[in-house]
Amino acid sequence: MEEVAERSELLLPGPAHALGGLLDVPVPDLDNGEALPLLWHWLYLLERPAQIDLGSDGHPVRGTVPAPPGPGRRRMWAGGRVESRGPLRCGQVATRRTKVLSVREKRGRSGPLTFVVVSHQVMQNGRVVIDEEQDIVYREAVAASSVRTDPTPAADARVPAADDEWEIAVSPTLLFRFSALTYNGHRIHYDRDYARDVEGYPGLVTHGPLQALAMAEAARGRSEGRDQRFEYRLLSPLFDHQGMVVEAVRGPEGTTTAVRDVHGRQTAAGRLHSP
Repeated sequence: MEEVAERSELLLPGPAHALGGLLDVPVPDLDNGEALPLLWHWLYLLERPAQIDLGSDGHPVRGTVPAPPGPGRRRMWAGGRVESRGPLRCGQVATRRTKVLSVREKRGRSGPLTFVVVSHQVMQNGRVVIDEEQDIVYREAVAASSVRTDPTPAADARVPAADDEWEIAVSPTLLFRFSALTYNGHRIHYDRDYARDVEGYPGLVTHGPLQALAMAEAARGRSEGRDQRFEYRLLSPLFDHQGMVVEAVRGPEGTTTAVRDVHGRQTAAGRLHSP
């Protein structure tokens, strides 16, 4: 029998206003019934595991869906697909149902990999308003010294943001506040010593969901509210010292989005279009 996790809560406008302040983006008139923008449901219906249920990396190891496939595995968010089927509004109760759709085992250069597709459906007023699939990858823990990351180019190799790009100043404070807003305990986003000495990263890791949200927000400003399905992939780690530059280009088949660092290296891609 498949395991389904269900959580309900009254959606309040506070988290949405917090995200608006964090990214300096407009917040809809939530008090008068305007819907939350696409992906803003990530601020709500969150798992809040007990401290005793967290692993050494800050992720829950029990009582969660999906459950880690084994002890000590590293968890990475690889991408996903989100479809809006109706407005998600504050001031009303919403319910999220979560289940695992598929699990695949593969072998990569660093050892065994487990690919998990997770389904989240958010319901309000008796109907599904958000239908989402997330792609999660688990890999074996390896020594920090063996982790290969992209080198940082020289300072003179910076690529200035164009007029149609959105540059977001990434700082430890920004990453910590986004972790707090989404109740994300993964230490690679706020614990520099852990990120460097245990997981082998050269800096704090910019959240995959933060990059996806930034792309969706850039597209929101160009899509005129017509598009309702967002597909995105996280291509490469992005670290705090590398900044974040976002673009969204409207085309005949939707809006294409991308994230790059300040040196021009692309780290995420997405597309917003009609379902």
